[in-house]
Amino acid sequence: VISAMDVHESSPAAIAERVHKIVGDTPVYLSFDIDALDPAFAPGTGTPEVGGLATWQMQGIMRRLEGLAFVGMDVVEVCPPYDVSEISSLAAASVVYEYLSIVSK
Repeated sequence: VISAMDVHESSPAAIAERVHKIVGDTPVYLSFDIDALDPAFAPGTGTPEVGGLATWQMQGIMRRLEGLAFVGMDVVEVCPPYDVSEISSLAAASVVYEYLSIVSK
């Protein structure tokens, strides 16, 4: 498990390198829980987690996951009634965009 504090105390490049070492060549499914992001970036969730990642950290990690053997992905826990500004939906769409950018190369 890589905690939010691990990410805050490191860099996206270092976290992505850890993920590559852990996963290796194994087929991998990415399930991104929007709760991983700090409520400042994704308030539209049923269980907000203060101290979570910033969107730039998510993007920086995701962009460095190229080469993993992805077999699929999903984004979970976006709650539209709590997402009055729609920034949680935008963050979730950004996760999907980053994933599609990786697997389309």
